[in-house]
Amino acid sequence: MPKNHLKIASLNMKKNNLLRSLVYISLCVSTLVSCKKNESLHNKKNTDSRPNILFIMSDDHAYQAISAYSDKLIQTPNIDRIANEGILFTNACVTNSICAPSRATILTGKHTHINGKIDNRMPFDTNQVTFPQIFQKAGYTTAMFGKLHFGNSPKGVDEFMILPGQGSYINPDFITSKGDTTITGYVTDIITDFSINWLDKTRDKDKPFMMMYLHKAPHRPWWPSPEKFKEFTKKTFPEPASLFDNNEGRGSASKTAQMNILQHMTYGLDCKIRPETIKEMGGVKPHVRAMMAKGKDGIRRDGFTRKYGRANDEQKALYDPVIDSINIWFKTYWPTMNDQEKMRWKYQRYMQDYLACVSSMDDNIGRVLDYLDESGLAKNTIVVYTSDQGFYLGEYGWFDKRFIYNESFKTPLMIRWPNEIKPGITNDEMVQNLDFAQTFLDAAKIELPTDMQGESLVPLLKGENNKWKRKAVYYHYYDFPAAHMVKRHYGIVTKQYKLAHFYYDIDEWELYDRKKDPNETKNVYHDPAYASIVSKLKKELKELRIKYKDSPELDSMYIEMTKRKEL
Repeated sequence: MPKNHLKIASLNMKKNNLLRSLVYISLCVSTLVSCKKNESLHNKKNTDSRPNILFIMSDDHAYQAISAYSDKLIQTPNIDRIANEGILFTNACVTNSICAPSRATILTGKHTHINGKIDNRMPFDTNQVTFPQIFQKAGYTTAMFGKLHFGNSPKGVDEFMILPGQGSYINPDFITSKGDTTITGYVTDIITDFSINWLDKTRDKDKPFMMMYLHKAPHRPWWPSPEKFKEFTKKTFPEPASLFDNNEGRGSASKTAQMNILQHMTYGLDCKIRPETIKEMGGVKPHVRAMMAKGKDGIRRDGFTRKYGRANDEQKALYDPVIDSINIWFKTYWPTMNDQEKMRWKYQRYMQDYLACVSSMDDNIGRVLDYLDESGLAKNTIVVYTSDQGFYLGEYGWFDKRFIYNESFKTPLMIRWPNEIKPGITNDEMVQNLDFAQTFLDAAKIELPTDMQGESLVPLLKGENNKWKRKAVYYHYYDFPAAHMVKRHYGIVTKQYKLAHFYYDIDEWELYDRKKDPNETKNVYHDPAYASIVSKLKKELKELRIKYKDSPELDSMYIEMTKRKEL
């Protein structure tokens, strides 16, 4: 209460009852106005106190290459911070293990057969509502920086700078609301610079924010930054036990896939062998044939020249000594090596470049986390780290993804939410990228759309595991015939079993006992001991297909649409 009001009341209260009444009325009005003002401020504070959302996603980052899951290959201290200060999911997975479809599922909270983005070629249904649009409508300031992989104008974001298509590691192009631009530098650093600048200078600080910080790394072809390239080519990494596995215990789909490191990993695109080196060695040799890939115009490309051609002279001066050393080694030793030695060499080249890209990404994620801490934003910001799917790092001799098998099906997922998530906990429930949109909306107390198909993870984040009812997830992969030739398949996965149906040009079923056979190397579908399990899972799979509005008719429709698109 203002002091002058108190003084007036004290002097006149005994002298004049009328004046006392007037002062009393005045005080009441003043108090009411003050209460209303405080109530308004309180309501504004409540609105602004909704959590910020920082969604960090990489591309093809295998959980095996995150030290929070395993430290055999690399240390990722900054990504681990999110897990150590929050929750680590050990059974997180995707609905369709390929880049653009995964992103479409995350944005819409719907399976790919609903949002239309079944593979990297089919168009996304632009009538679909994405969760950034909902956040924007609910009063959040929103942004997207990095790799989207489809569409040139992301919906629901106040500011964006996205890579066209797959994007480039060196001197990348960006699509912006103000036009296209090329920025000199390394893509992982640049995306981080954009993100921190927006957080610090550009965003509307009167609103909570939802930012999507989307890395290209570590997607193929792997071009590390010059300093990481130099560092990691000196490293040797442990081989997976199954590097020379022939997939004898699996079905025909695994035997016909074109993902073998020795046979299908290219020399120019993947191993940094210059085209002139191959020419000096007498042309195309066994296992070097895959070096030359046809472009859309039918002309064979060497895989090296176009990607490296983006570097300027100053950058090439940093890259060239390392590339030269690789090529000198290759010319000297390759002709006398046997296939096993070649496989081992290609695996090391793969790991050196892939993990170098991961290391740069981890450094940059650390920059963002440091900014959140230093600015005070960390206290009210949900930080999510995930990848658009898993990836093979030499297991079964493979690279790439696509299969329902663990290495590609499972994805890293960790979430930090101060004062809501108990630090350092783990969870093994069957959660999916299908659930992300609902989770973010639920955490922000925004009404959930009824047509989304996932489940909010908020109960799991808060330790209320008894509220989680899902026992099985649904998976469907469509991109065949296409790169890597992984056959179409759909399936059901529980904590103990995985049942998959491969179709299109074959009709095969595979069943894996995930408890007894965690590496999923023995198909027990035809084992009489599992007959009752097969019957039960087939029934549950049929029910899941109905629940998620998938069907044999849709399978046929998408096959025909793919055929027409290829004509």
